[in-house]
Amino acid sequence: MNALDQQFAQTVKEHKSTIYTVCYMFSQDADEVNDLFQEVLVNLWKGFDSFEHRSDIKTWIYRVALNTCISLDRKKRRAATVKVTMDINLFKDNDEDTRQVDMLHKRISKLQPFDRAIVLLWLENLPYEEIGQIVGISTKNVSVRLFRIREQLKNMSND
Repeated sequence: MNALDQQFAQTVKEHKSTIYTVCYMFSQDADEVNDLFQEVLVNLWKGFDSFEHRSDIKTWIYRVALNTCISLDRKKRRAATVKVTMDINLFKDNDEDTRQVDMLHKRISKLQPFDRAIVLLWLENLPYEEIGQIVGISTKNVSVRLFRIREQLKNMSND
């Protein structure tokens, strides 16, 4: 294993929870999350050698992960398929907290991919300035969009 391979492996090890968090925001299906994770890794590897460190590595990883997941989400929506699933998940908790989290996840998944990305970064407690750097908008625009997103989430039904 050469130095670049080792550096990449260490970077992935340090930031894999960040990558998984982004992937989870775009799917709750474990197999699909793992597929998204693999795609993100491929794209990170493709750009790793040319990463210029003009931003923090975590910011770059978020950007690559979000762009990858958004692109794959768009492709998936264009080629919508019918998935066969069981009507019940025997392993799922049914307490109030779990229902609240499920409801929030369902509502967030109804948002446009760009807005989903902003919510994810906000839920990760990133400062508005860093969110803006990752998604490519101003800090003020992050604030305005988050306000509108919160209003949109409040007004959604639980369908």
